[in-house]
Amino acid sequence: MKIILSSHGELAQGILQSAEMIFGDQEDIEAVILKPSEGPEDLYGKLTAALPDGDTQVLFLVDLWGGSPFNQANIIYEENAERSAIVAGLNLPMLLEALGGRMMGQSVQEIATKIVETAREGVRVKPEELEPVEATSEEEAEKAAPASSASLPEGTVLGDGKIEYPLVRIDTRLLHGQVSTGWVPAIAPTRIIVVSDSVSEDDMRKTLIKQAAPSGYRANVIPVAKLAEIDKDPRFGKTKALLLFEKPEDVLEAMDLGVEFTEVNLGSMAHSAGKDMISRALSVDANDVKLLREMESRGVTFDVRRVPADPPEDLDQLLKSAGY
Repeated sequence: MKIILSSHGELAQGILQSAEMIFGDQEDIEAVILKPSEGPEDLYGKLTAALPDGDTQVLFLVDLWGGSPFNQANIIYEENAERSAIVAGLNLPMLLEALGGRMMGQSVQEIATKIVETAREGVRVKPEELEPVEATSEEEAEKAAPASSASLPEGTVLGDGKIEYPLVRIDTRLLHGQVSTGWVPAIAPTRIIVVSDSVSEDDMRKTLIKQAAPSGYRANVIPVAKLAEIDKDPRFGKTKALLLFEKPEDVLEAMDLGVEFTEVNLGSMAHSAGKDMISRALSVDANDVKLLREMESRGVTFDVRRVPADPPEDLDQLLKSAGY
């Protein structure tokens, strides 16, 4: 069995070093990190390169459920589910348990089952009365599966009959760690909706996005036309929706179909051939700029931030500095 640790930044390398101080040098274990300058494709390439040959089992230990290390490992897992497993929430007790299980000849599924409990038990607080009380299964189920507005009779009006859009975000990576751990707690939406024609037709990507949803939330993937349809449905009047778009074209298409946005968050636009990096997370070409300007002409303002804690950047200044 090979163990692959993956994290944002050097966390995976540090935990591996700590484990080897306790367990001694280990073979068939590797730390694969996502650097600030890299994107999901870079990480996928490194994870693929770390895979063992033949039928060797693979255990992925990643930092965040729904983060880029999880999402890219999940792509590999879906193609090799019978001989691999992923456990998120990487910590030192988890890795030590995994190394012990491997030494005893346990299968990857046996180890994954065992280390989840070990990882949880390793998170303790003193004084003990500060330990949180676990929610009952009924409470968790109610939170994870809210009633569907569409199940109400047609003509039902909830609230003012309008969907609230506290965050409309353009992000090439869609649902990942920055969204799950940053924006979701800040916004507290009742729905997370990925709006994309291409993703809605891709069963693999839909599955990966749904699996990346943070605990207690569901992620839905719908085409742009479907968003326009539910936007006009008064049964969704009490909905607080966090919308994720891959590209500016899809936002404009939704606006053309009658969905009104006043602010769009620019979180991440991936670099590709012919595009210019205007910030650490945004890459544009002339067509992107044209689309953004069109939104601006319709009254949209732009919030240029990756996470809520970031100071907002001025889009006009970024574009000007890049020669647009």
